[in-house]
Amino acid sequence: MDFITEQVKFFALSNGFIHNTSRAIEGPYMEMIEQFPGINKNIKHFALGPFNPLFPSKKSCKEKDIIIEWLDKQEPNSVIYISFGTTTSLTEQQIKEIATGLEQSKKKFIWVLRDADKGDIFDGQVRRYILPDGFEERIEGMGLVIRDWAPQLEILRHNSTGGFMSHCGWNSSMESITMGVPIAAWPMHSDQPRNMVLITQVLKIGLVVKDWAKRDELVTASEVENAVRTLMASKEGDEMRKTALKLRDAVLESMDEGGVSRREMDSFIAHISR
Repeated sequence: MDFITEQVKFFALSNGFIHNTSRAIEGPYMEMIEQFPGINKNIKHFALGPFNPLFPSKKSCKEKDIIIEWLDKQEPNSVIYISFGTTTSLTEQQIKEIATGLEQSKKKFIWVLRDADKGDIFDGQVRRYILPDGFEERIEGMGLVIRDWAPQLEILRHNSTGGFMSHCGWNSSMESITMGVPIAAWPMHSDQPRNMVLITQVLKIGLVVKDWAKRDELVTASEVENAVRTLMASKEGDEMRKTALKLRDAVLESMDEGGVSRREMDSFIAHISR
């Protein structure tokens, strides 16, 4: 609620707010915002999310076809997807620790290493990442390292994907929630630490890889390995998957005729059509 307190002064300049969430996910918090002290009760708040597509795209491309073809060969819920978004920087040493942890986990994975993982958004420097010697040869058949764009929604939607190691950016979080995939939470900056709390403590659809209080510390290979194994091969991970699927179903049902999200959209249309 600290964030809401900071935003109250801007609320007065608006006639209403659209939120990329669903009351099926954050209903109590939407109510708290609407009743927050200092907020004009006449200002409407509409939870119209999720904004990401919920159904597969028919568009095809070489990169997408290669990844989906690989996923098609894997067992259900056997693959963890790793991506830290487009504004995240990782040190060379951290990348090596992640690589070693993934290899030691013996679990199938897809790891996206984009340009954002090679640069520092705060000092403007760009580095070339270096994976451990022989890493890609050793993990052949076990994992994929993607150095460019990856079809994230299609990967999360695939039934072979059983987990998502994520920076907890809200778009990625919503995509994972709407696809029913639990999250290994590794926040980097901005709203991500708060999103981690929602995911792990409130919704209970994930675990913490790196706590925000230890944000300046290196996450070791053994910690990465433990997080992957817990999410992908434990009763705790299985429960998170079940909870994530229930939440996904609740979001989808909320968009049906008479559902809370459908009613929210109807209310929004009525509001702007007055």
